[in-house]
Amino acid sequence: MTPLALLSTSDKTGLVALAQQLVHDFGFGLLSSGGTAAVLEQAGLPVTKVSDYTGSPEILGGRVKTLHPRIHGGILARPTVEADRQDLLAQDIQNIELVVVNLYPFEQTVAQQQAQGIPNSEVALAAAIEEIDIGGPTLIRAAAKNFAHVTVLCGADQYDGYLQQLRQGEVSLAFRQTCALQVFERTAAYDQAIATYLGAALEPGSPPLASQLTLAGTAKQTLRYGENPHQSARWYQSPGLASGWAAAQQLQGKELSYNNLVDLEAARQLMAEFAQPEARPTVAILKHNNPCGVAQADTLLAAYEKALAADPVSAFGGIVVFNQSLDQATAQQLTNIFLECIVAPGCQPEAAACLQAKPKLRLLVMQDLAQGPPITVKAIAGGWLAQTADQSLTPPADWQIVTQVQPSAAQLAELLFAWKIVKHVKSNAIVITQDHRTVGVGAGQMNRVGSVQIALQQAGEQAQGATLASDGFFPFADSVQTAAAAGITAIIQPGGSIRDQDSIAAANECGMVMAFTGTRHFLH
Repeated sequence: MTPLALLSTSDKTGLVALAQQLVHDFGFGLLSSGGTAAVLEQAGLPVTKVSDYTGSPEILGGRVKTLHPRIHGGILARPTVEADRQDLLAQDIQNIELVVVNLYPFEQTVAQQQAQGIPNSEVALAAAIEEIDIGGPTLIRAAAKNFAHVTVLCGADQYDGYLQQLRQGEVSLAFRQTCALQVFERTAAYDQAIATYLGAALEPGSPPLASQLTLAGTAKQTLRYGENPHQSARWYQSPGLASGWAAAQQLQGKELSYNNLVDLEAARQLMAEFAQPEARPTVAILKHNNPCGVAQADTLLAAYEKALAADPVSAFGGIVVFNQSLDQATAQQLTNIFLECIVAPGCQPEAAACLQAKPKLRLLVMQDLAQGPPITVKAIAGGWLAQTADQSLTPPADWQIVTQVQPSAAQLAELLFAWKIVKHVKSNAIVITQDHRTVGVGAGQMNRVGSVQIALQQAGEQAQGATLASDGFFPFADSVQTAAAAGITAIIQPGGSIRDQDSIAAANECGMVMAFTGTRHFLH
Protein backbone atom coordinates (compact mmCIF):
# COMPACT_ATOMS: atom_id res chain seq x y z
CA MET A 1 0.00 0.00 0.00
CA THR A 2 1.22 3.50 -0.79
CA PRO A 3 2.55 5.18 2.36
CA LEU A 4 0.59 8.32 3.22
CA ALA A 5 1.95 11.62 4.50
CA LEU A 6 -0.16 14.44 5.91
CA LEU A 7 1.34 17.89 5.24
CA SER A 8 -0.15 21.05 6.75
CA THR A 9 2.31 23.85 7.41
CA SER A 10 2.11 27.53 8.24
CA ASP A 11 5.82 28.03 7.49
CA LYS A 12 6.38 26.68 3.98
CA THR A 13 10.20 26.69 4.26
CA GLY A 14 11.54 23.52 2.61
CA LEU A 15 8.03 22.14 2.09
CA VAL A 16 8.10 21.63 -1.70
CA ALA A 17 11.57 20.07 -1.68
CA LEU A 18 10.47 17.63 1.02
CA ALA A 19 7.23 16.75 -0.76
CA GLN A 20 9.02 16.21 -4.09
CA GLN A 21 11.38 13.69 -2.55
CA LEU A 22 8.58 11.95 -0.66
CA VAL A 23 6.65 11.45 -3.89
CA HIS A 24 9.37 10.83 -6.44
CA ASP A 25 12.00 9.01 -4.34
CA PHE A 26 9.92 7.13 -1.78
CA GLY A 27 6.48 6.71 -3.35
CA PHE A 28 4.42 8.61 -0.76
CA GLY A 29 0.90 9.82 -1.32
CA LEU A 30 0.24 13.35 -0.09
CA LEU A 31 -2.71 14.46 1.98
CA SER A 32 -3.07 18.18 2.62
CA SER A 33 -5.42 21.11 3.17
CA GLY A 34 -5.82 24.84 2.59
CA GLY A 35 -2.79 26.86 1.60
CA THR A 36 -0.43 23.90 1.90
CA ALA A 37 -2.39 21.93 -0.70
CA ALA A 38 -2.37 24.96 -3.03
CA VAL A 39 1.43 25.28 -2.78
CA LEU A 40 1.91 21.58 -3.53
CA GLU A 41 -0.47 21.73 -6.50
CA GLN A 42 1.37 24.74 -7.90
CA ALA A 43 4.59 22.71 -7.71
CA GLY A 44 2.91 20.03 -9.86
CA LEU A 45 2.69 17.45 -7.12
CA PRO A 46 -0.25 15.04 -6.80
CA VAL A 47 -2.10 15.84 -3.58
CA THR A 48 -5.40 14.73 -2.06
CA LYS A 49 -7.23 17.46 -0.20
CA VAL A 50 -8.29 16.61 3.32
CA SER A 51 -11.87 17.64 2.58
CA ASP A 52 -12.01 15.16 -0.32
CA TYR A 53 -10.50 12.39 1.79
CA THR A 54 -12.85 12.92 4.74
CA GLY A 55 -15.92 13.88 2.75
CA SER A 56 -16.33 16.88 5.04
CA PRO A 57 -15.68 20.41 3.73
CA GLU A 58 -13.59 22.93 5.59
CA ILE A 59 -15.91 25.04 7.75
CA LEU A 60 -15.85 28.17 9.90
CA GLY A 61 -13.50 29.97 7.56
CA GLY A 62 -10.91 27.20 7.78
CA ARG A 63 -11.01 26.89 11.56
CA VAL A 64 -12.07 23.25 11.16
CA LYS A 65 -10.19 21.24 8.52
CA THR A 66 -8.39 18.22 9.94
CA LEU A 67 -10.46 17.49 13.06
CA HIS A 68 -12.02 14.30 11.67
CA PRO A 69 -11.97 10.56 12.61
CA ARG A 70 -10.53 9.57 9.20
CA ILE A 71 -7.53 11.79 9.90
CA HIS A 72 -6.95 11.07 13.55
CA GLY A 73 -7.83 7.40 13.20
CA GLY A 74 -5.12 7.09 10.56
CA ILE A 75 -2.60 8.79 12.86
CA LEU A 76 -3.44 7.05 16.12
CA ALA A 77 -4.03 3.51 14.80
CA ARG A 78 -1.57 0.81 15.88
CA PRO A 79 -0.90 -1.55 12.95
CA THR A 80 0.13 -4.27 15.38
CA VAL A 81 -3.26 -4.26 17.18
CA GLU A 82 -5.91 -6.38 15.46
CA ALA A 83 -8.82 -4.34 16.80
CA ASP A 84 -7.26 -1.16 15.37
CA ARG A 85 -6.81 -2.81 11.96
CA GLN A 86 -10.45 -3.89 11.95
CA ASP A 87 -11.61 -0.38 12.82
CA LEU A 88 -9.59 1.07 9.93
CA LEU A 89 -11.06 -1.45 7.50
CA ALA A 90 -14.60 -0.80 8.70
CA GLN A 91 -14.22 2.97 8.36
CA ASP A 92 -12.11 2.87 5.16
CA ILE A 93 -9.25 4.67 6.89
CA GLN A 94 -5.63 4.46 5.71
CA ASN A 95 -2.66 4.55 8.08
CA ILE A 96 -0.82 7.87 8.03
CA GLU A 97 2.90 7.19 8.41
CA LEU A 98 4.18 10.76 8.37
CA VAL A 99 2.74 13.98 9.81
CA VAL A 100 4.41 17.24 8.80
CA VAL A 101 2.84 20.17 10.65
CA ASN A 102 4.13 23.43 12.05
CA LEU A 103 1.90 25.73 14.04
CA TYR A 104 0.31 29.08 13.34
CA PRO A 105 2.81 31.84 14.16
CA PHE A 106 1.24 33.01 17.41
CA GLU A 107 4.52 34.02 19.06
CA GLN A 108 5.69 35.91 15.98
CA THR A 109 2.38 37.77 15.71
CA VAL A 110 2.53 38.90 19.33
CA ALA A 111 6.22 39.83 19.03
CA GLN A 112 5.44 41.96 15.96
CA GLN A 113 2.65 43.73 17.85
CA GLN A 114 5.06 44.52 20.67
CA ALA A 115 7.83 45.63 18.30
CA GLN A 116 5.42 48.00 16.56
CA GLY A 117 4.25 49.41 19.87
CA ILE A 118 0.65 48.29 19.32
CA PRO A 119 -1.14 48.67 22.67
CA ASN A 120 -3.49 46.11 24.09
CA SER A 121 -6.71 46.55 22.17
CA GLU A 122 -9.63 44.53 20.90
CA VAL A 123 -8.12 44.59 17.41
CA ALA A 124 -4.71 43.38 18.57
CA LEU A 125 -6.28 40.73 20.80
CA ALA A 126 -8.50 39.49 17.97
CA ALA A 127 -5.53 39.25 15.61
CA ALA A 128 -3.55 37.26 18.17
CA ILE A 129 -6.47 34.94 18.92
CA GLU A 130 -6.76 34.01 15.24
CA GLU A 131 -3.15 32.78 15.40
CA ILE A 132 -3.97 30.23 18.11
CA ASP A 133 -3.68 26.91 16.30
CA ILE A 134 -6.15 24.16 17.21
CA GLY A 135 -5.84 21.50 14.54
CA GLY A 136 -2.05 21.70 14.35
CA PRO A 137 -1.30 20.89 18.00
CA THR A 138 -3.94 18.16 17.91
CA LEU A 139 -2.34 16.53 14.88
CA ILE A 140 1.23 16.60 16.12
CA ARG A 141 0.31 15.51 19.64
CA ALA A 142 -1.60 12.55 18.22
CA ALA A 143 1.33 11.59 16.01
CA ALA A 144 3.79 12.07 18.87
CA LYS A 145 1.72 9.81 21.10
CA ASN A 146 1.88 7.11 18.43
CA PHE A 147 5.60 7.56 17.71
CA ALA A 148 6.02 3.77 17.79
CA HIS A 149 4.39 3.74 14.35
CA VAL A 150 4.28 7.35 13.08
CA THR A 151 6.92 9.99 12.41
CA VAL A 152 6.03 13.60 13.18
CA LEU A 153 8.00 16.60 11.95
CA CYS A 154 7.10 19.96 13.51
CA GLY A 155 9.97 22.03 12.10
CA ALA A 156 11.74 22.43 8.76
CA ASP A 157 15.08 21.71 10.43
CA GLN A 158 13.97 18.06 10.82
CA TYR A 159 13.30 17.40 7.11
CA ASP A 160 16.83 16.47 6.05
CA GLY A 161 17.25 14.13 8.99
CA TYR A 162 14.02 12.32 8.11
CA LEU A 163 14.96 11.93 4.44
CA GLN A 164 18.34 10.55 5.49
CA GLN A 165 16.54 7.95 7.61
CA LEU A 166 14.43 6.93 4.62
CA ARG A 167 17.52 6.59 2.44
CA GLN A 168 18.98 4.19 5.00
CA GLY A 169 15.97 1.92 4.54
CA GLU A 170 13.77 2.69 7.54
CA VAL A 171 13.01 5.35 10.11
CA SER A 172 14.44 4.26 13.44
CA LEU A 173 12.41 4.17 16.62
CA ALA A 174 14.98 6.45 18.27
CA PHE A 175 14.48 9.08 15.55
CA ARG A 176 10.69 8.90 15.86
CA GLN A 177 10.90 9.21 19.64
CA THR A 178 13.22 12.22 19.37
CA CYS A 179 10.74 13.87 17.02
CA ALA A 180 7.92 13.12 19.45
CA LEU A 181 9.88 14.75 22.28
CA GLN A 182 10.33 17.88 20.16
CA VAL A 183 6.58 18.00 19.59
CA PHE A 184 5.77 18.06 23.28
CA GLU A 185 8.47 20.65 23.91
CA ARG A 186 7.02 22.76 21.09
CA THR A 187 3.40 22.52 22.24
CA ALA A 188 4.38 23.28 25.85
CA ALA A 189 6.16 26.45 24.72
CA TYR A 190 3.26 27.36 22.44
CA ASP A 191 0.67 27.02 25.18
CA GLN A 192 2.86 28.98 27.60
CA ALA A 193 3.17 31.83 25.09
CA ILE A 194 -0.61 31.96 24.73
CA ALA A 195 -1.17 31.87 28.50
CA THR A 196 1.38 34.65 29.04
CA TYR A 197 -0.21 36.83 26.37
CA LEU A 198 -3.74 36.36 27.66
CA GLY A 199 -2.61 37.05 31.21
CA ALA A 200 -0.99 40.31 30.10
CA ALA A 201 -4.12 41.25 28.14
CA LEU A 202 -6.21 40.83 31.31
CA GLU A 203 -3.75 42.95 33.34
CA PRO A 204 -2.26 45.49 30.91
CA GLY A 205 0.87 47.19 32.15
CA SER A 206 1.47 44.57 34.83
CA PRO A 207 3.22 41.27 33.96
CA PRO A 208 1.12 38.47 35.48
CA LEU A 209 2.57 35.91 37.84
CA ALA A 210 0.68 32.89 36.59
CA SER A 211 -0.78 30.19 38.82
CA GLN A 212 1.25 27.69 36.75
CA LEU A 213 4.73 28.48 35.46
CA THR A 214 6.28 26.90 32.40
CA LEU A 215 9.68 28.01 31.14
CA ALA A 216 9.63 28.05 27.33
CA GLY A 217 12.45 28.77 24.93
CA THR A 218 14.30 27.49 21.90
CA ALA A 219 17.93 26.42 22.23
CA LYS A 220 19.87 29.13 20.40
CA GLN A 221 23.38 28.00 21.21
CA THR A 222 25.23 25.36 23.17
CA LEU A 223 27.81 27.26 25.21
CA ARG A 224 31.32 25.99 25.84
CA TYR A 225 30.49 25.65 29.55
CA GLY A 226 28.62 27.39 32.35
CA GLU A 227 30.04 29.50 35.15
CA ASN A 228 32.88 26.97 35.44
CA PRO A 229 34.38 24.52 32.93
CA HIS A 230 32.83 21.48 34.61
CA GLN A 231 29.28 22.88 34.14
CA SER A 232 27.40 22.41 30.87
CA ALA A 233 25.26 25.29 29.57
CA ARG A 234 22.91 26.33 26.79
CA TRP A 235 21.51 29.66 25.68
CA TYR A 236 17.74 29.63 25.12
CA GLN A 237 15.85 32.22 23.12
CA SER A 238 12.35 33.34 24.13
CA PRO A 239 9.57 32.22 21.75
CA GLY A 240 8.73 34.51 18.85
CA LEU A 241 10.89 36.96 16.98
CA ALA A 242 14.50 37.27 18.05
CA SER A 243 14.79 40.00 20.65
CA GLY A 244 17.14 41.12 23.38
CA TRP A 245 20.56 39.52 23.21
CA ALA A 246 19.36 37.06 20.58
CA ALA A 247 18.74 40.06 18.30
CA ALA A 248 21.97 41.87 19.17
CA GLN A 249 24.55 42.08 16.39
CA GLN A 250 28.01 40.82 17.25
CA LEU A 251 30.40 42.74 15.03
CA GLN A 252 33.55 40.90 16.09
CA GLY A 253 35.18 38.79 18.78
CA LYS A 254 35.07 35.34 20.26
CA GLU A 255 31.89 33.38 20.86
CA LEU A 256 29.87 34.64 23.81
CA SER A 257 30.20 32.59 26.98
CA TYR A 258 27.76 31.94 29.81
CA ASN A 259 29.51 34.46 32.04
CA ASN A 260 29.65 37.00 29.21
CA LEU A 261 25.90 36.83 28.78
CA VAL A 262 25.21 37.13 32.50
CA ASP A 263 27.51 40.15 32.72
CA LEU A 264 26.03 41.69 29.57
CA GLU A 265 22.52 41.47 30.98
CA ALA A 266 23.66 43.12 34.22
CA ALA A 267 25.24 45.86 32.09
CA ARG A 268 22.05 46.28 30.05
CA GLN A 269 19.90 46.53 33.17
CA LEU A 270 22.11 49.28 34.59
CA MET A 271 22.27 51.23 31.33
CA ALA A 272 18.49 50.99 30.97
CA GLU A 273 18.43 53.68 33.69
CA PHE A 274 20.26 56.03 31.29
CA ALA A 275 18.82 54.90 27.94
CA GLN A 276 16.46 57.83 27.45
CA PRO A 277 17.23 59.80 24.26
CA GLU A 278 17.86 62.99 26.23
CA ALA A 279 20.29 61.37 28.68
CA ARG A 280 23.86 62.64 28.83
CA PRO A 281 26.59 60.38 27.47
CA THR A 282 26.92 57.62 30.06
CA VAL A 283 29.39 54.75 30.38
CA ALA A 284 29.45 51.84 32.81
CA ILE A 285 32.19 49.28 33.35
CA LEU A 286 31.12 46.06 35.08
CA LYS A 287 32.94 43.10 36.55
CA HIS A 288 31.17 40.01 37.89
CA ASN A 289 27.74 41.68 37.50
CA ASN A 290 28.74 44.69 39.62
CA PRO A 291 29.57 48.17 38.32
CA CYS A 292 33.14 49.16 39.10
CA GLY A 293 32.91 52.48 37.30
CA VAL A 294 29.96 54.55 36.04
CA ALA A 295 30.16 58.10 34.79
CA GLN A 296 28.39 60.81 32.82
CA ALA A 297 30.00 63.66 30.87
CA ASP A 298 29.40 65.94 27.92
CA THR A 299 31.09 63.52 25.51
CA LEU A 300 31.25 59.74 25.34
CA LEU A 301 35.03 59.78 25.52
CA ALA A 302 35.05 61.95 28.65
CA ALA A 303 32.43 59.69 30.26
CA TYR A 304 34.52 56.60 29.49
CA GLU A 305 37.69 58.15 30.88
CA LYS A 306 35.85 59.12 34.08
CA ALA A 307 34.36 55.63 34.45
CA LEU A 308 37.73 53.97 33.89
CA ALA A 309 39.45 56.24 36.41
CA ALA A 310 36.91 55.22 39.05
CA ASP A 311 38.52 51.76 39.36
CA PRO A 312 41.06 50.96 36.63
CA VAL A 313 42.22 47.80 38.40
CA SER A 314 38.78 46.18 38.47
CA ALA A 315 38.05 47.36 34.92
CA PHE A 316 40.69 44.93 33.58
CA GLY A 317 38.80 42.08 31.88
CA GLY A 318 35.46 43.84 32.37
CA ILE A 319 32.48 44.72 30.22
CA VAL A 320 31.84 48.27 28.99
CA VAL A 321 28.37 49.49 28.09
CA PHE A 322 27.51 52.82 26.44
CA ASN A 323 24.17 54.60 26.15
CA GLN A 324 25.13 56.21 22.84
CA SER A 325 26.63 55.06 19.56
CA LEU A 326 30.33 54.28 19.90
CA ASP A 327 32.59 56.81 18.18
CA GLN A 328 36.15 56.50 16.90
CA ALA A 329 37.81 58.58 19.61
CA THR A 330 36.32 56.44 22.37
CA ALA A 331 37.02 53.21 20.50
CA GLN A 332 40.68 54.17 20.22
CA GLN A 333 40.92 54.46 24.01
CA LEU A 334 39.20 51.10 24.44
CA THR A 335 42.12 49.39 22.71
CA ASN A 336 44.44 50.38 25.56
CA ILE A 337 43.00 47.91 28.07
CA PHE A 338 41.99 44.24 28.06
CA LEU A 339 38.20 43.96 27.97
CA GLU A 340 35.85 41.02 27.48
CA CYS A 341 32.91 42.77 25.83
CA ILE A 342 31.72 46.14 24.59
CA VAL A 343 28.05 46.87 23.95
CA ALA A 344 26.40 50.01 22.63
CA PRO A 345 23.16 50.95 20.82
CA GLY A 346 25.23 51.70 17.71
CA CYS A 347 28.79 51.70 16.41
CA GLN A 348 30.22 54.12 13.87
CA PRO A 349 32.15 52.40 11.04
CA GLU A 350 35.37 54.18 12.04
CA ALA A 351 34.98 52.88 15.61
CA ALA A 352 34.39 49.32 14.43
CA ALA A 353 37.48 49.51 12.22
CA CYS A 354 39.54 50.79 15.13
CA LEU A 355 38.52 47.89 17.39
CA GLN A 356 39.54 45.30 14.79
CA ALA A 357 43.00 45.69 16.27
CA LYS A 358 41.60 43.56 19.13
CA PRO A 359 40.07 40.66 17.16
CA LYS A 360 39.17 38.60 20.25
CA LEU A 361 37.27 41.48 21.86
CA ARG A 362 33.52 40.91 21.64
CA LEU A 363 31.78 43.97 20.17
CA LEU A 364 27.98 43.99 20.19
CA VAL A 365 25.34 46.41 19.00
CA MET A 366 22.05 46.23 20.87
CA GLN A 367 19.76 48.98 19.67
CA ASP A 368 17.29 48.87 22.56
CA LEU A 369 19.11 48.66 25.88
CA ALA A 370 16.00 49.57 27.85
CA GLN A 371 13.85 46.58 26.89
CA GLY A 372 14.18 43.69 29.32
CA PRO A 373 12.20 40.73 30.65
CA PRO A 374 9.15 41.71 32.73
CA ILE A 375 9.64 38.73 35.06
CA THR A 376 12.76 37.20 36.61
CA VAL A 377 12.99 33.54 37.60
CA LYS A 378 15.35 31.67 39.92
CA ALA A 379 15.49 27.93 40.42
CA ILE A 380 15.32 26.46 43.91
CA ALA A 381 15.14 22.84 45.04
CA GLY A 382 11.78 21.51 43.96
CA GLY A 383 10.64 24.57 42.03
CA TRP A 384 11.16 28.17 41.00
CA LEU A 385 10.75 31.66 42.37
CA ALA A 386 9.30 34.27 40.03
CA GLN A 387 8.97 38.00 40.54
CA THR A 388 8.24 41.09 38.50
CA ALA A 389 11.47 42.74 37.37
CA ASP A 390 12.72 45.72 39.38
CA GLN A 391 12.21 48.28 36.62
CA SER A 392 10.76 51.12 38.71
CA LEU A 393 12.60 54.09 40.18
CA THR A 394 11.06 56.55 42.64
CA PRO A 395 11.39 60.05 41.10
CA PRO A 396 12.89 62.90 43.14
CA ALA A 397 9.48 64.59 43.36
CA ASP A 398 8.32 61.68 45.53
CA TRP A 399 11.34 61.61 47.83
CA GLN A 400 11.14 62.80 51.41
CA ILE A 401 13.94 65.11 52.51
CA VAL A 402 14.12 64.25 56.19
CA THR A 403 16.96 66.54 57.31
CA GLN A 404 17.10 70.22 58.19
CA VAL A 405 19.54 70.90 55.36
CA GLN A 406 17.76 70.79 52.01
CA PRO A 407 19.53 69.66 48.83
CA SER A 408 20.51 72.05 46.06
CA ALA A 409 19.50 71.30 42.47
CA ALA A 410 22.99 69.95 41.83
CA GLN A 411 22.78 67.68 44.88
CA LEU A 412 19.38 66.35 43.78
CA ALA A 413 20.84 65.44 40.39
CA GLU A 414 23.79 63.72 42.05
CA LEU A 415 21.51 61.86 44.45
CA LEU A 416 19.45 60.60 41.52
CA PHE A 417 22.59 59.48 39.68
CA ALA A 418 23.79 57.54 42.72
CA TRP A 419 20.33 56.06 43.34
CA LYS A 420 20.13 54.72 39.77
CA ILE A 421 23.45 52.95 40.19
CA VAL A 422 23.09 51.46 43.68
CA LYS A 423 19.99 49.65 42.45
CA HIS A 424 22.28 47.51 40.26
CA VAL A 425 24.91 46.65 42.87
CA LYS A 426 24.68 43.38 44.80
CA SER A 427 23.28 43.79 48.31
CA ASN A 428 24.31 45.00 50.77
CA ALA A 429 25.12 47.85 48.39
CA ILE A 430 26.72 51.23 48.93
CA VAL A 431 27.66 53.62 46.11
CA ILE A 432 29.58 56.89 46.52
CA THR A 433 29.53 59.39 43.65
CA GLN A 434 31.13 62.76 42.93
CA ASP A 435 30.48 64.86 39.82
CA HIS A 436 28.34 62.10 38.24
CA ARG A 437 31.04 59.47 38.63
CA THR A 438 31.34 56.57 41.01
CA VAL A 439 34.28 56.96 43.35
CA GLY A 440 33.51 54.09 45.72
CA VAL A 441 31.42 50.91 45.54
CA GLY A 442 30.77 48.46 48.36
CA ALA A 443 28.99 45.35 47.10
CA GLY A 444 27.66 42.07 48.40
CA GLN A 445 28.76 42.34 52.00
CA MET A 446 27.12 40.48 54.85
CA ASN A 447 26.49 43.74 56.74
CA ARG A 448 25.91 47.30 55.60
CA VAL A 449 28.72 48.73 57.74
CA GLY A 450 31.18 46.56 55.81
CA SER A 451 29.88 47.87 52.49
CA VAL A 452 30.16 51.47 53.74
CA GLN A 453 33.74 50.93 54.85
CA ILE A 454 34.75 49.33 51.54
CA ALA A 455 33.16 52.13 49.50
CA LEU A 456 34.75 54.85 51.63
CA GLN A 457 38.14 53.19 51.53
CA GLN A 458 37.97 53.04 47.76
CA ALA A 459 36.82 56.66 47.53
CA GLY A 460 39.58 57.96 49.80
CA GLU A 461 39.93 61.73 49.59
CA GLN A 462 37.28 61.82 46.85
CA ALA A 463 34.65 61.20 49.56
CA GLN A 464 34.98 64.87 50.52
CA GLY A 465 31.73 66.53 49.41
CA ALA A 466 30.50 63.30 47.81
CA THR A 467 27.09 61.62 47.78
CA LEU A 468 26.33 58.18 49.24
CA ALA A 469 23.50 55.85 48.18
CA SER A 470 22.36 52.77 50.08
CA ASP A 471 20.05 50.14 48.57
CA GLY A 472 18.50 49.44 51.98
CA PHE A 473 17.87 51.41 55.15
CA PHE A 474 20.45 52.01 57.89
CA PRO A 475 19.46 50.01 60.98
CA PHE A 476 21.73 52.15 63.15
CA ALA A 477 23.29 55.60 63.02
CA ASP A 478 26.88 54.29 62.85
CA SER A 479 27.05 54.18 59.03
CA VAL A 480 25.80 57.76 58.77
CA GLN A 481 28.40 58.92 61.28
CA THR A 482 31.17 57.01 59.48
CA ALA A 483 30.14 58.54 56.16
CA ALA A 484 30.04 62.06 57.63
CA ALA A 485 33.49 61.63 59.16
CA ALA A 486 34.83 60.75 55.70
CA GLY A 487 33.36 63.90 54.17
CA ILE A 488 30.07 62.67 52.69
CA THR A 489 27.58 65.56 52.49
CA ALA A 490 24.43 63.86 51.13
CA ILE A 491 22.86 60.44 51.58
CA ILE A 492 19.99 58.74 49.77
CA GLN A 493 18.37 55.62 51.19
CA PRO A 494 14.90 54.03 51.25
CA GLY A 495 14.20 54.61 54.95
CA GLY A 496 11.83 52.35 56.82
CA SER A 497 13.92 51.32 59.81
CA ILE A 498 12.46 51.48 63.32
CA ARG A 499 15.58 53.52 64.11
CA ASP A 500 15.24 56.00 61.24
CA GLN A 501 15.19 58.87 63.73
CA ASP A 502 18.67 57.92 64.94
CA SER A 503 20.02 58.18 61.38
CA ILE A 504 18.17 61.46 60.79
CA ALA A 505 19.51 62.92 64.03
CA ALA A 506 23.06 61.90 63.12
CA ALA A 507 22.69 63.51 59.68
CA ASN A 508 21.36 66.72 61.24
CA GLU A 509 24.22 66.84 63.73
CA CYS A 510 26.69 66.58 60.85
CA GLY A 511 24.87 69.10 58.64
CA MET A 512 24.17 66.50 55.95
CA VAL A 513 21.34 66.12 53.45
CA MET A 514 19.38 62.88 53.70
CA ALA A 515 16.66 61.76 51.30
CA PHE A 516 14.26 58.86 51.84
CA THR A 517 12.89 57.27 48.64
CA GLY A 518 10.43 54.89 50.30
CA THR A 519 11.58 52.10 47.99
CA ARG A 520 14.43 49.66 48.55
CA HIS A 521 16.35 47.91 45.76
CA PHE A 522 17.86 44.71 47.10
CA LEU A 523 19.72 42.70 44.46
CA HIS A 524 20.80 39.21 45.52
